[in-house]
Amino acid sequence: MYFKEFDIRWSDIDANRHLANSAYINFMSHTRMSFFIDKGITQQQLAKFSFGPVVFYEHIYYFKEVFQGKPIRVSLEVTGISEDGGFFEFAHNFYDHKGRNIAHCEILGAWIDLETRKLTAFPKELDYILEAFPKSDDFRILTKEDTRKYGKYPVDLI
Repeated sequence: MYFKEFDIRWSDIDANRHLANSAYINFMSHTRMSFFIDKGITQQQLAKFSFGPVVFYEHIYYFKEVFQGKPIRVSLEVTGISEDGGFFEFAHNFYDHKGRNIAHCEILGAWIDLETRKLTAFPKELDYILEAFPKSDDFRILTKEDTRKYGKYPVDLI
């Protein structure tokens, strides 16, 4: 399991004086990018292969309020990757300074080719990075159907 610790800043607090939902999103994004960098998916690699991560959804479950003054820890576990590495699924947990679980999030994402702006497989030259990812106890191989398991599709106004 990967961890990142954060101090709660004034700008992370909402009108109710607790951690704003947008701060949870920002902390998870920072944790993911730190994880990628630590595992070898650096800005240089992203630029070299002209690809980057995109998020399809983040489902957050809040358990306890969080207030400014004490640090929090955000975990990341890899719960799924597709055969070609194109899709990934992570679980994040938030813990207060005493180690109590204050929130949980399930995220599904993919890699996008920054030139074609289309989803892409993970670069074969970097497969060794995916193979070394620490995996959760409930890790599974993702299929394209997993990306639509909630049955949500765009509905245009026109």
